[in-house]
Amino acid sequence: MSGLAATRPAAGTEAEEEEPGWRQLDRRSLLVTVQMTGGVVTAVGVPITLSFQGWVAMGPVIAWAVAISLFVIGSGVGIDALRLRHSRYRVGPERAELRSGILFVKHRSLSRERIRSVDLVAHPLLRLLGLVEVRIGTGEQSGGQEATLELRPVRRAEGERLRRELLSRAAAGGASDVEGMIASLDPRWIRYAPLSFVTSALAAAAGGAVMQVSEWFGVQEDVIEWVGDVFRGMSVTGMVFALIAIGLAVGSVGALGLWVEMWWNYRLEREPGGTLRVRRGLFTTRSVSLEEARLRGVDVVEPLGLRLSGAARVDAVATGLSRRDEEDQAGPSTLLPAAPRRLADGVAAQVLREPVTPTAAELAPHPRVARARRIRWAVSAALAPALVLLLLGALLGVRVLTYLGVGTAVVLVPVAVALACDAYRSLGHALAGDYLVVRSGTLRRSTVALRRGGVIGWTVKQSVLQRRAGLVTLSATTAAGAQAYAAYDVGEAEGLEFAERAVPGLLAPFLESPKP
Repeated sequence: MSGLAATRPAAGTEAEEEEPGWRQLDRRSLLVTVQMTGGVVTAVGVPITLSFQGWVAMGPVIAWAVAISLFVIGSGVGIDALRLRHSRYRVGPERAELRSGILFVKHRSLSRERIRSVDLVAHPLLRLLGLVEVRIGTGEQSGGQEATLELRPVRRAEGERLRRELLSRAAAGGASDVEGMIASLDPRWIRYAPLSFVTSALAAAAGGAVMQVSEWFGVQEDVIEWVGDVFRGMSVTGMVFALIAIGLAVGSVGALGLWVEMWWNYRLEREPGGTLRVRRGLFTTRSVSLEEARLRGVDVVEPLGLRLSGAARVDAVATGLSRRDEEDQAGPSTLLPAAPRRLADGVAAQVLREPVTPTAAELAPHPRVARARRIRWAVSAALAPALVLLLLGALLGVRVLTYLGVGTAVVLVPVAVALACDAYRSLGHALAGDYLVVRSGTLRRSTVALRRGGVIGWTVKQSVLQRRAGLVTLSATTAAGAQAYAAYDVGEAEGLEFAERAVPGLLAPFLESPKP
């Protein structure tokens, strides 16, 4: 077993302190707790206190607010002090151990042979004090949870020491590849930030926040009236488009700020012993390490906006990556943020130690009947809301709904057909050296190069309609990344032959005809 955990009632730390090698977490965590608790109390307490203005005398209200704030801050500091008092960690020749707990002591232990990642994270308050949080992981799941040790916090120098010590490996096979920088931040990449779906999400969040806050303070109707006054004389359609434009502008500014926070000072390096390290972050710095032995391939991701601008990002397909912090743009698997596609292919090739990236291989197209299937799906999805509006217009006798239904069909059907055709053009599969490559998607096109030796099985799916069209969907299963990567709507004979050539012998027993 790579990780062990035991729980017992807390009985103090004296016995632990007598054992050699046990270390304490940094007590400056108390200062961080004071600052964070104080910030939360201020953010919550000040608006509540001001809401009493004009109703009661402010002196007693302020006194109560100060007393409650001091109690909350003191409680937080007390709990954190107890946590630090009962927390110890030790890194020995064979195991990394952590003892923690206030009422019950929890002893977690990881075999050093199984440790696959040591990630360092430091938000602004930790950085100010020269501290980091260390997350030691094996990449294995036990009881639905990943086997990890979290040290919160230690000195930055101690975190770097632990990272180097726990990830130290002898260079496998005396690899001749020179370690060093693979990619670093180019400020020009920021132009791709507003092209992601984050922009629209932030725009919607900003509009919702304005309405929610105005409701809290009882001025929502005033805000709506003010918007009406600003756009007075403008048609409803014009006002809607103007508000959408303002929202997208706000979302773009937010996306730019988020990009800077996530990717400032970005560096992708290959370290001695075969470890890829990504460092990034402006206010909250992050250091993510990935052992190359866990790498099974790469995924070149092209959301629609990035693809139209000739950009892509690169994600690792690796075993044992934690999904709890998975984000669309900056998850633990992201090796390169949105950058020019040519650069993304170059980084993918260096990461895989290949002269040319397999994700740039020429892909075999899929049968044309696959395009017809996508057009049917898209048109059906586009007509559904239009038909609902037309039906309501006919039942209620409201012509506006009828006109709106016709307009919806006129706008959505051509867009749906265009996206369906693009989705068909994005389909493809190929074998490129030691890798099998599959591509699919339109709003988010994904080109995955998966090491053939990492494929542990095939899943062959065929619906009734696919059977009539002579198509199958092949999914290569692996222990890495998304666990399965599919080639959608491949010709039946071609797809089975592709699977057999990719991993000879794996599918053959299921294709042989039974003997009479």
